[in-house]
Amino acid sequence: MGNSVLPDSNLPGSKFPHSVGVLGGGRMGAGIAHAFLIKGANVVVVERDEASAEAARERVESAAAKSLERGAVDGNLDEMASRLAVTVDYDDFADRQLVVEAVPEDWDLKVTALRGIEERLADGAYLASNTSSLSVNGLARELKRPQNFLGLHFFNPVPASTLIEVVLGEQTSDALAQAARGWVEALGKTAVVVNDAPGFASSRLGVAIALEAMRMVEEGVATAEDIDNAMVLGYKHPTGPLRTTDIVGLDVRLGIAEYLQSTLGDRFAPPQILRDKVARGELGRKSGKGFFDWTK
Repeated sequence: MGNSVLPDSNLPGSKFPHSVGVLGGGRMGAGIAHAFLIKGANVVVVERDEASAEAARERVESAAAKSLERGAVDGNLDEMASRLAVTVDYDDFADRQLVVEAVPEDWDLKVTALRGIEERLADGAYLASNTSSLSVNGLARELKRPQNFLGLHFFNPVPASTLIEVVLGEQTSDALAQAARGWVEALGKTAVVVNDAPGFASSRLGVAIALEAMRMVEEGVATAEDIDNAMVLGYKHPTGPLRTTDIVGLDVRLGIAEYLQSTLGDRFAPPQILRDKVARGELGRKSGKGFFDWTK
């Protein structure tokens, strides 16, 4: 395909990682794998079991097919598929230049996953977490080579999003920080570079707006649709805070809000309406219902 080889001159201080691993092939992991795959990388996705691995392959190949149909990339699906491997074996990360962890936002799960990846990587390989809120410094302290670790916060849906938040830990090397900016550029996206802090920049601001929107629904100020329209039409947000919450997942937003409350105080306390919806299984688009009905 025409863009399978990316010139080093486009990536100041770094070579594009042509061998990339992704741990987790859910919506986010599959999106990350797709982003690297369509730019020419050889990608391996590791999942927890064979059924999950097959579902992950279908997600990535479906996203690649849609990119081709839209004319967003050149090439053909068979060629892309030949550069994609989906397995259940962490050992398949051994030859990767970069591995991105994309498991759910659970501290113990992420620490276990990151340690398992690091054990397999070469000393000079890089490791990133797609965490949207957990402390990069805290995760780094659980690793043997914290200088080779940082946060790469991709946004959902990855193919349509133009932003990647690059989160630097206290021990992230300057070489890795510079390289990450190059990777983001090569993926056709824009990097926002932040130092590690609770919620970084994007989650902290996004959750603050969303929680206030939820309180307004809870208090009967306006409907979810009208609150979202106020932000879309009045402030030119592409999507309102409540529809965005449905897309992200109410359970994900609840977890982030609870973490921010524990680190930044009660201004991030989750409203009861959010807790109630999660308890009922109203998780947003993935369950068919959240603040909006996604079954229609």
